[in-house]
Amino acid sequence: MAITEFQERVYTSLLAIPRGKVCSYATLAKSLSTSPRAVGGALRNNPYAPEVPCHRVIASDGYVGGFMGDWQKAPSSINQTKKLDLLAEEGVYFDGQGRLVVITSTSTSATTTTSSFKSTPRPQTRTLTKTKTKTQQQKHASTLLDQADGNGNGNHNDDNSDNDPWFNGPWDLEAAKTKLVEIMTTKRERKDDF
Repeated sequence: MAITEFQERVYTSLLAIPRGKVCSYATLAKSLSTSPRAVGGALRNNPYAPEVPCHRVIASDGYVGGFMGDWQKAPSSINQTKKLDLLAEEGVYFDGQGRLVVITSTSTSATTTTSSFKSTPRPQTRTLTKTKTKTQQQKHASTLLDQADGNGNGNHNDDNSDNDPWFNGPWDLEAAKTKLVEIMTTKRERKDDF
């Protein structure tokens, strides 16, 4: 299947998003100097999914977003369920309303991990709390303020620590381009075998 030059740029960028991380449509669009709607159109027509991981792109407010051309759950709910399953396999989780769960730390005298959820400045995003030192808590508070700009425009923290599922770069496009060529070649060869 032939893809456009624009789709190739989008799919290359998708391959730069590490496993276990997500990116907003807005952030991906900004890195490509285009609009989130244009990115969504390219993702909707991704013939290489899930190898080219369009499931790693979500709404900037932390909502799971669309998958396979459906923004809301399809009547069978298979599309959004499939996206949630793919992300869960990578260690990215969502609550019952389809909002991203961000694992963060808080300071307590206990040394055990709690499983309670705590609201964060990001609208409708849930946070799983873990115990950490006071310094780590202050760094986390700063991170949350950086992540939540209140406008839903995809400005997320650049700290790509293990606990932060948001990815904003750096975009290793050379390695991603090589990977895309491999995926496209493999798919073409499989198609030729039939």
